[in-house]
Amino acid sequence: MSNQRFVMKCGGSTLAALPDAFFEDLRKLQASGTQPVIVHGGGPAINETLGKLGIESRFLNGLRVTDEATLDVVEMVLAGRINKEIVRKLQQNGARSIGLSGTDGKLIEAKPVANAHEVGLVGDVTGVNASLVEGIIELGYLPVIAPIGIDEAGQRYNINADTAAGAVASELGVDTMIVVTDVPGIMRTVNGEKVVLPRVTFADIEEMIKSEEIYGGMIPKVRAAMCCLHGNVKEVLIVDGSADRVLSRAVTDGGIGTRIVKE
Repeated sequence: MSNQRFVMKCGGSTLAALPDAFFEDLRKLQASGTQPVIVHGGGPAINETLGKLGIESRFLNGLRVTDEATLDVVEMVLAGRINKEIVRKLQQNGARSIGLSGTDGKLIEAKPVANAHEVGLVGDVTGVNASLVEGIIELGYLPVIAPIGIDEAGQRYNINADTAAGAVASELGVDTMIVVTDVPGIMRTVNGEKVVLPRVTFADIEEMIKSEEIYGGMIPKVRAAMCCLHGNVKEVLIVDGSADRVLSRAVTDGGIGTRIVKE
């Protein structure tokens, strides 16, 4: 496992609900020479804060419609509250970590998405400052990244966390990107029962999106995985974070979750 690395994406609310055993597993991986990088979301916390401020939460095809007022809240919650909660939790469990926003050191460079006229200040990733991430890892710290992007003019963008994680994984050239969720993987109904698919291809995903077996917030997850797999990443693994030793099993091919591969 020495010198192995992976990018892990996790929602802020999912991460907050995970048991200490998850973070202990992460600490042991880091101590053994495996180098994790975390990219996190925080949708429920953003919705909650927007609601308190009387700002409506609107979504289009899984993307948050983002004006300047919404973006202020997104940045405050993601780069402030959620990012530092994750860093504190990791450090309480012995994992050395540093929290960053995608605007720090132009870590995540972005441009408006194609349908910006519909969703506002939502961005696509145009570049990742891999040397910054590499430098933090070399110092012995685990990078924790909030998905806010920035362009050359200094304009901020709300980046879908799955998209950001896929871009970071691709730029770092890691073998595996792990999506930690509260579901055991991509599921399909077989003989009236929901079963986890251990392995799916791009063709399988397209078929399941068309049949609406994959829908809502799961669509950007699998889309990001597919984009990520166009780079150097070999596979994306979707797992349930509450499963026993989930990360150790994931990096050692322990037969857990759903692996997404090209073919």
